[in-house]
Parts: sequence; structure tokens; C-alpha cells
Amino acid sequence: MNNGPVTIAYPMAGDSLGGSHHSLRGLLEGLDPARYKPVIILENPSGRLAEHFAAFEQCADPAPPQESFAVGRDFSLSHFASTFSGMGRRAALLRQMDSRIVHSNDGRTHATWAFAAKRAGCKLLWHHRADPYAKGLRYLAPWVADQVVAVSRFSLSGMRPGKVATSAQVVFSPFDIEVRSDRNAMRQRLLAELGAAQNTIICGYFGSFIDRKRPLEFINAIAEMRKMQDRPVLGVMFGETTYPELEAAMRARMTDPDVAGSVHMMGYRSPGVDWIAAVDLLLVTAVSEPLGRTLVEAMLVETPVIATDSGGNPEAILDGLGKLVVPDNANAMAAAALETLSESSSTAAMTARARESARARFSEATHVAKILQIYRNLSA
Repeated sequence: MNNGPVTIAYPMAGDSLGGSHHSLRGLLEGLDPARYKPVIILENPSGRLAEHFAAFEQCADPAPPQESFAVGRDFSLSHFASTFSGMGRRAALLRQMDSRIVHSNDGRTHATWAFAAKRAGCKLLWHHRADPYAKGLRYLAPWVADQVVAVSRFSLSGMRPGKVATSAQVVFSPFDIEVRSDRNAMRQRLLAELGAAQNTIICGYFGSFIDRKRPLEFINAIAEMRKMQDRPVLGVMFGETTYPELEAAMRARMTDPDVAGSVHMMGYRSPGVDWIAAVDLLLVTAVSEPLGRTLVEAMLVETPVIATDSGGNPEAILDGLGKLVVPDNANAMAAAALETLSESSSTAAMTARARESARARFSEATHVAKILQIYRNLSA
């Protein structure tokens, strides 16, 4: 019997860096190396994810797809079928590593590695970070997962009844609850970069440009805010896209007369939380989002949040911690944003409460403790 540390494989699909990767690194940093040996398996051994997880042992996927499956695209039956050709090689790698647990973290990885994990005799921890309508959660997880963990109650709500569903758990993603940022200094830095006046209202969008996050609705909300009052309004969009057609639509909308010059594409920047601190308001236009990281990060640095009443947003923005509005309604978001700015004293109290609530619910220590208990159960 092996009395050394339990090897846990963390396969990665593609090479896009997202919230799940930040959450996972926080977990890995909390593991006791005497008890657990994490190994990152990468499609691209020299890409962005390799750099992000540079502190941990890595190896290459022995059967990488010719073209990585795209983030945000439906994972079709043909995509799923294409993963079978590499199943044997992936299972052999897991056996060679002496992996006891495979911890998969997104839909593409679940589909690519689930059967390889079972063929290798590993326990499969299916970490669901997507919406409840994902086909994998509904049709594949009940057959292959030994444990399902989700980031919100909303994310789990579509799971079919059964043994795995009964044992499924909600474990909020981990955050550095000690994070701080000088909001005034960062705001001045952003104003200088934009060449904007001091009285400018700066609203932020943070995240990838995919349809679910509704980047076009953010631009529409900026247009509505400009109509409702006389102060200058700027929207800053931090993120990137792999969908040229959506980016083209965004840029076309940005040239319309009611928006022209008021929305800026800022690209991907790290650490993102400093730029969240720089804006006056975080506008979360996403629908059916399992649980967005930026909401919690905004709460931790006391940036007011206006979010859609959709998906996991209400699980983060509890009553009195921000404002929730009807989804896909730019006018409602704009009105709530301006109301928040007009109530300076009550907004300051609200953001202080939001910080304390986020610190209590989203700590790395709490997340690690819950996942470690699952690892102990799976490796018993």
C-alpha cells in the first residue's frame, strides 16, 4: 500500500485563463505537500496556463486535440466522440502517475477526461462551474462522477435526481479575503490613462467577451446612463475574446452616436482586482452566470455592484449588499447605477457590509477545508 502523498491530477483544456484557474491555484496553494501531490496536465505545456501554474508539477496531455474546444461554445456530440481516440493514452498517463483522484474543472475537461479517469481506476471529482443546463452535468456526471461539487445552488439546480445528485455539494470559490486596494489612487490612475475629467462616472465590465456575460448590454447601459444625466460617463471593458464576430458587434455598437467615445476596450490586466477598485461601479450584465468572481472581488475592495438578478448573482449579492436588476434591461441597470451614486452615505455603508459578508463566506481557508474533506472521502 502506498503511504506517500495522494497524487491528484488536474487536467486543463485549452489555454485560456479564467476564474476557475485562479480559484484552483488558491486551492493548490493550500494543500499539504506531505499529504497531496498535485499534477497539472496541460494541452499546451508552454502556454499561459503553464505559466499560471508554474509552481506546481506539470505534464503534457498525451492526446491533445488538433484544435482546442472553445470556451463558451456548446460541446457537441461529435466533440465528445472525438475525445475517445485519446482515452487509452490519457488513462495510461494517469496510471503511470499513480493518480488516485482526477479533479476536472470545466465542461471541456469533464468530457475529455471523465472516461479516461474511470478507465484508469481513479476517483472523479466533477467540479461544476457552468450553468445548470450543461449536458455534461445532466447526462454524463450521474454515470461517471464519484463526487460533484458546484460553485452555487443555481449551478446545481439542473442536475438529475440520483445518488451523485444527492451527495453533490456547493462549495464557493476561494478568494484572498485580505486583498486591499487604494480605490482613490487607482481611480486617479485610470482617469489619467483615459484623459477623463474628475467628475466622470466610470463603470467597469470585467470578464471574457462571451454572449452569456452580455458585453453588448453593458455598452447599452452606458448609453442609457449618458441620457439620464449631464455628468460624463465612461465604460471600461477589461477582458478579451476568442469570438471575432462578437467583438466586431461590440466595436460596431461603440461607434453609434449615443455611445461614441464613451466605451473603452482595456484588454486583459492582472491583478484585475486593482482595476475593479479603480471604477466607481461594477456593472454585471451577465445572465445565467454560475457565480462570477468579479462580484466577490468588488465586494472585497468596496466597489458598489449593480448586477442582474440572474444565475448565481443573488447568492453573492445578498439583500443590502448591492443592487439586483432585471436581466437584459439596460435602462434598469443604468437607473440603479445612478441611484447608487446619488446615495453616497448609504452606499458607503452598503459596500462596508458587502466586504464583511464576502470575507465571511468566500475565504480560501473555508474552500480548502471543504475540498480537503472531499479528497479524504475519495481517497479513503
